[in-house]
Formats: sequence, structure tokens, C-alpha cells
Amino acid sequence: MKAQILIAGLFFSGMISAQQITTDSTATKNIEAVTITKQVFKKESDRFVYDVANSPVAKGNTTFEILKQTPLLSSTDDKTLRIAGKNNALIFINGRKTNMDAESLAQFLKNTPAENIQKIEVITTPGSEYQVESSDGIINIILKKKMTDGTNGNLRMSNSQNKYNASSASASVNYRKDKLGISGNISTSDNIQAQDYTLRNRNGEYSNESTGSIDDPNKNLGGYINIDYQLNDNSNLALTWNSWANRSHDSRVDLFNISEGPNVETGLLEKRYTLSRNRENARSYNNSLNLNYELKTDTLGSKLNLNAAYLNYRRFQVTDNRTIFSDVFRNDLGLSKQTIQDLPQYINNFSGMVDYIKKFKNDFTVSVGGNYNKTKTDNDTKNDTYFVDPARPTKNEPNHFVYDENIYGAYLTLEKKLSEKFSGKVGARYEITNSLGTSDNSSNPAYAKIERNFNNFLPYLSLNYAINDKNNISYAFSSRMRRPSFWEINPVRNILTDDNYTQNDPFVKASSVYNQEMTYMFKNSYFLVVNHSFVKDQITQVPLQGIVQYANGQIGTKNELRYIRTNFGDRHELSAMLGLQKSFFKQYWSTNFNIGIQYNKNKGSLSMDPTTGDIFPTYENNISSTSLLIQMNNNIRLDKKKTWFLGVNGFYVDKQQIELGLLKDLMSLDLNLKKIWNSWTFAVDVRDVLRTNVVEIEDYQANGNYNYIKNDQFRRGVMVSLTYNFGNNKVKKVRDIESASDAIKNRTR
Repeated sequence: MKAQILIAGLFFSGMISAQQITTDSTATKNIEAVTITKQVFKKESDRFVYDVANSPVAKGNTTFEILKQTPLLSSTDDKTLRIAGKNNALIFINGRKTNMDAESLAQFLKNTPAENIQKIEVITTPGSEYQVESSDGIINIILKKKMTDGTNGNLRMSNSQNKYNASSASASVNYRKDKLGISGNISTSDNIQAQDYTLRNRNGEYSNESTGSIDDPNKNLGGYINIDYQLNDNSNLALTWNSWANRSHDSRVDLFNISEGPNVETGLLEKRYTLSRNRENARSYNNSLNLNYELKTDTLGSKLNLNAAYLNYRRFQVTDNRTIFSDVFRNDLGLSKQTIQDLPQYINNFSGMVDYIKKFKNDFTVSVGGNYNKTKTDNDTKNDTYFVDPARPTKNEPNHFVYDENIYGAYLTLEKKLSEKFSGKVGARYEITNSLGTSDNSSNPAYAKIERNFNNFLPYLSLNYAINDKNNISYAFSSRMRRPSFWEINPVRNILTDDNYTQNDPFVKASSVYNQEMTYMFKNSYFLVVNHSFVKDQITQVPLQGIVQYANGQIGTKNELRYIRTNFGDRHELSAMLGLQKSFFKQYWSTNFNIGIQYNKNKGSLSMDPTTGDIFPTYENNISSTSLLIQMNNNIRLDKKKTWFLGVNGFYVDKQQIELGLLKDLMSLDLNLKKIWNSWTFAVDVRDVLRTNVVEIEDYQANGNYNYIKNDQFRRGVMVSLTYNFGNNKVKKVRDIESASDAIKNRTR
């Protein structure tokens, strides 16, 4: 969005969910009835499956809320989702990635009713057949599909209140006639994302402090259409269109700044007061189209998949950043300088993918395939700075940065069931990446041509052993690349204050990531996962702080803090999570509870701004930390008729070391009351009841540098929602379809 500090993602795990089956030990000669309780959560060979359609928590919820309550999944910022032990969770819908930027995806999931979902698959360590990067895991949302001819769907409306009021509405329809199936969703929302910031930093005799607010109004409109046609008994053709539009006009940053440093003439310490008033208008459009053809080649399940996809992303962003003279009482004493930024971005991606899965009678499967991605990003930015002082000329910094990338990939995966208890999967991907970035920025000739060509061999191994019908153990290893997101390599500066900004880096290179995971499950109710990730040349945000000369002829020096996006050393993450999911008291109380520890080890240092060559005092992060992580989700049925439900959910994340410093502990308590009446569901949610989910980061350097961030996003609030389901709700499993442009989606975030 705008010039904000990007806070590193947090880690903690979700829980296990399953159903407890009770038996009657009384001997009887006649069986009068048999009650079958279907497993809500189970482990398959390479994934965990959460059967949402058989869970009462889906009624009246949004897709985002049901994902937060899915075992192994979590969210601390109410925007992004994480899988236990993973840096990121990629969202697939019916086997296809949703090619949306992070903000659009969050709004899409929050406006899609959970009643549309059949099941959720959590793939913690994706195999070689998946085009994923880094330590990413996959969340595959399988939507419901009609079994018989006819129409069904739902309508949902909600209104929430935290600092500001917000509203949303959505409508979903599912239609089937003979061989044709069509499903669609349209949703809209209107909200203001509010934040309060406190920023402090100091360097020797110099110090800065900024306090104030950011208000970002958003209007969203989006949805999807899925069309699936059965050509004959062995082949299907599917077309999917996803679309999302966002408008954010009059977004405001209002900060009061206090800078202290020696006077250039007297040498005595003096304080300078300024106001930062930044205004932004932005619009973004995200459209993706995927065509899929599937051919079943035998009765064992062998099939050929062909995919072609196109992604178009457009963002228009204009910012007016003003620095205003002030006094200690925050009075406006006149304009000091003004920076106008025009920051458009265009992304076009064409993708193709072919997969062939051959199944043999002896439980042996061979998967082979390849993919091609061609992406072009065009960023024609303008940065003009005007000074009130006539001695300081206008500063113009245009930069037309064009980035072309071609990725060629091929994979081979072998999967074998060696016995009734033991199965294994081994595979590898080979990827070739060719990229070229060009710029007309005359102030930095190094931008003129930035070429990257590299090849990667990425092995994968997975082993699964079912000790008996109650115990299961598995191990997985994977290696991946983490290519920079397209916004990370666009060399633009996002201004927060006159002395504080974020800077992207066109020279950033891909990281190497190695993951290992050991999983143990008992009775589908108890869960232990041990995960280790090693990241080499990780891409992150580094605070560089130091004394710089004023530019454009102004006399004096100041303390400047730059948040640079670049490669920064290596990182280890080791975690162990123990989970419990059970139902008690004849299923009146269902609980997910998870507790674990995480060990973080950072090792990196940086002294030079890679975008300008400026030298700063070295920033070092060679610190480790061990953190306690707890999460709970409780669903309590309040009546025999299963119409009233109470939800009590929460999490606690202990303090831990991240790239920007020491992240202090976070916690949240959420309450939910739900009433189901025929086809209607009424719900009231209270979020962050104790108002404890506020981010604080503090960092002390050996050279005396100090940096502090406090970010309050007003997560405490109340939401009221109403959902209506109509039509015939008989469903069947949909086809899993992976989009050809899957590898691109995450990098538009």
C-alpha cells in the first residue's frame, strides 16, 4: 500500500481437528441403529484434509475465518495466513492458485462464505510437481459442486466496527445442467484500514521520533466464475476467471516528528519539529484467466493435464508527500518541501503447463511435466521534489524500470506404496531462470542493465509409515528457491517522513531454502510436527541508520533511517508443535489446542545501501531466540437442536528475534456467538477483546544505534453478519485443477 514499515511475518501453528467416536459397551443381540461419525480431519500421503462440509463451524463464517480455525493454520494480523513452520501459505482454489495480490486475496477470502467450501487441504511440504518457492506451503480450498441438475447458493452481509465502520456483501451461485457446471461469486466491501505508529531511532547525538496515524480507505469489488464442461466420459474442459478491483482514494499519513541534533553553527543540541502529511490515491486491478483440459487415459486414474493462463495486474498510485515546519505544539508553520510520486505498475504473465500422471497396478505412480512462465513488469515512476527555499532547486528523479523474466521448469516424481504400511515419494525439479531489468535512471548507471541467469536442481523426498490404524509417522525434505517479488525489485522509494523511508532493491537475488519436516499423528486427534528451515541469502528488510548530509545545497546533517529491501545473511528456524483436537460431552464441546516452541537464529550484517552505494554504520543481527507459541479454537454447542454455538478462540506468541529486532509478545482473545435458523445464520464476533494484538519491535546495536517501532492496527472490534443459503445443497467433489500461472501469484504480493 503506502510508505509503511513492512513487519516480518509471525509463526505459530494451528491445531488438529477430528471427531471423537463413542461406543456403547452394553451387550445387545439386535443392532437397532448405526451412527457413523465422519472424520473431519485426517492425514493423507502428502497432505492434511479438513472436511469443512462436515464441520459445524462453517455455518455463517467466511472463508478467511474458517481458514484461521483450520488445523495447522494461523493468522496474527488478520490479513495473511501461515502454515505451522512455514514462511508463507499459498492459496489454491480447486487446485488452481488465486492470482491476486495480498490485499485483494485477503478481501476475497473475507467476502466468500464458508458454506461454499467442501474441504480444505493443507500441504505442508509440496512435492516436486508443485511450482512453489521458498518454504511455502499450500492451502487448497475445494469448493462445493452440484450433484444434481439445479441451482443453489448463498447471500451474506456483514458490518463491523473497530476504529471505523466497515461493511461487506457477497452472493454465490452454483448451477448444473447435464454435463455443464457453472459456479460464481461476486463480493464488495467498504472499509478504512486504520493504524497508529510510534517510530523512534537514535544515532549518537542524533535522534528522531515520529508519532501519528495512517488511514487507508478501501472500496473493493471482485469475484470469480468457474465453467466446467464434460466433453465425454474421459475428458473435461474448464475455464476459470478471477477478478478483483480496489480503489483507495485520499489515503492519509499524518505524523508529528521531533528531530534532535547539534546546530551546524553553535554545535549545541537543538530540536526541530515537523509534520509529515502524505496523501495517496491508488487503484489496482487484478484479472486472471485459466483454461484447463483433462484427459483420463485409463481406468486406473492416469491422466493428462494441459493448462494455459494469462494474468494482468495494473496498479496506479500517486502520492503527495509534504514536510511542514512546526513547533512543539504541532502548529502548521508553513511548507518545507513537497515530493510528488507517480508509481504505476503493470504486470503481464503468460503461462503454460503440461502434466502427465501414469498409475500402475502395483501402487506405483509416475508424474512428469513441465512449465513455462513469461512475465513482464513495467514501472514508469516519477519522483519530483519541490523546496520552499529558493536556493534549493527542484529535484526530478524519473525511473522507467522494465523487468522481463522467463522461467523454464521440468519435474519427475515417483510414488510407490511399498506395503500396506509404508509408502514413499521421491522427485526433483529442474528450473532455468533468465531475467533482465533495464532502467533509464541517469543518476545511477548501474540500473541500466541488470541481468540474472541461473539454473537450479531441486530434489524432494517424502516417506510415510502407518504403524497401525492409530499411529502414523512421516518425514519430508524439499529444496526450493525464493525469487524476489516484483515489487521488491522495483527501485522506488516509499516516503514515510523526511528522515524515514523504505527502499526496494533491483539487485536483490534469489534465496535458497531447505526444509525438513517430521510429523506424528495418533488417532487423528493428537499431532506433533517438528520442522527445520534454512534460508541462505534471505530476502528481507534491513534498517540502515546513520548521519547524512542534507541534499540540494542545504547546510547541515541529519539522522536518516532507511528500510532497505535486500539479501541479508542466513536464517535458521526450528520448531516443535504439539496439537490436540477432540470433542467432549457428546460433541457439545470441540476444541483445537496447540502448544509449541520455536527457535530462530539470524546471522547477517549490512553497511552499504545497495541502491545508492552510501555507507552506514554496520547493522548486525546475529542473535537467536526461543519462543513459546499457543493457540486455541473452541466451539461450544449451547442447545440440543444444534442451533446455538459459542466460539472462544485465541493465541499467544512469545517475544522472538526477527530481522528488524526483538518482536515483543502478541496475544488475542476472540469471541463468537452464532444462531442457525432454517436457512439463515446470524453471527456476532468480538475480536481482540483485551486489545493485546499490538506490534512492538525494539533493536539495540553495539555501535549505539537504536530503533523502535510500535504499530497498532485497531484489531479490537465487533462484527455482525447474516447469511442465507438457498437451493438444493447436494454436492459432489470437484476436479482439482492447477493453474499454469501458479508460480507468479505469490510474487505480485
